[in-house]
Amino acid sequence: MKTPLLQFTDKGIYCEKAGVYLDPWKPVEKAIITHGHADHSRWGHKQYITHHRNIPIISHRLGDIHSTGVAWGESFTVNNVKFSLHPAGHIIGSSQVRVEHKGEVWIFTGDYKTEDDGISTPYESIKCDTFITECTFGLPAFKWIPQNEVLRDINAWWKENQNEGKTSILFGYSLGKAQRLLKYLDTDIGTIYTHGAIENMTEVLRPLVSFPKTTLITKETSKKELLGNIVLAPPSAHGSTWIRKMVPYVTASASGWMTFRGARRRRAIDKGFVLSDHCDWQGLLSSIEATGAEKIICTHGYSDIFSKYLRELGYDARTEATQYEGEQGEMESSKSNTDS
Repeated sequence: MKTPLLQFTDKGIYCEKAGVYLDPWKPVEKAIITHGHADHSRWGHKQYITHHRNIPIISHRLGDIHSTGVAWGESFTVNNVKFSLHPAGHIIGSSQVRVEHKGEVWIFTGDYKTEDDGISTPYESIKCDTFITECTFGLPAFKWIPQNEVLRDINAWWKENQNEGKTSILFGYSLGKAQRLLKYLDTDIGTIYTHGAIENMTEVLRPLVSFPKTTLITKETSKKELLGNIVLAPPSAHGSTWIRKMVPYVTASASGWMTFRGARRRRAIDKGFVLSDHCDWQGLLSSIEATGAEKIICTHGYSDIFSKYLRELGYDARTEATQYEGEQGEMESSKSNTDS
């Protein structure tokens, strides 16, 4: 039986012909990394190959690592296997990995979204034979509202809270979501304050993207300074001692999970804004169709439900288990820097 070009192993997705892993979750010799979230970029690999925009991100998170940066569409060959990275649109520096050997082409998406957020390089559709897709939001219930409408509502919410003399606290993952929100907050309303985890990551990304001015919250920051303004914080800050001095405040979370009211209640959030860095149901389906792939491998999220639906459409679809966690992994990226 022919060995697949990419295999799912206990260390991660492995290209045996090249001796290369894609986003491995255990230490390996050579790893191609799609993006900087904690569930896709782990510490301990001997060599990291990634898009050059992702290098400062993973270096900030992981410390002193041996990394090589490549450009979009730049081909590199390992043991006669041809690799290239292409925009995934998920967060800044996020990639899909194209793998080609003897005319056979596989695409590993990592995490991706098809809506252009204005800060990430927009998603690029690539033709392939086999497509490995995430399914974080692989249910028909997930249907995203256009970004500009959500951001307009966020600024209106902030203004309303200001008129009521309250501080607005907006939760978003420190890498990706926070910068997407920051880019479009209306500074005519007031000052944007930040939690240390978000401030530190944003400073890493400022050379790549123009962001509004932010003010880091310190021990010296007073409640009076915060009133009427907005605070960007990671989800892990909710309920912490850090947040207590901001009373009176109103909380909101920006996440795809805010589609469900129950998610907002469980997290004790006052307001939910549906804004995700992943594809919705239709985005997943349209992406798959555009690749022309016949074989689809579904990973983390609603993979069983989604793969079953794909089989009903006529695709050769199956699931594979990974240690990728979708938005949960992004939360872990935030949690690791909560006290900074």
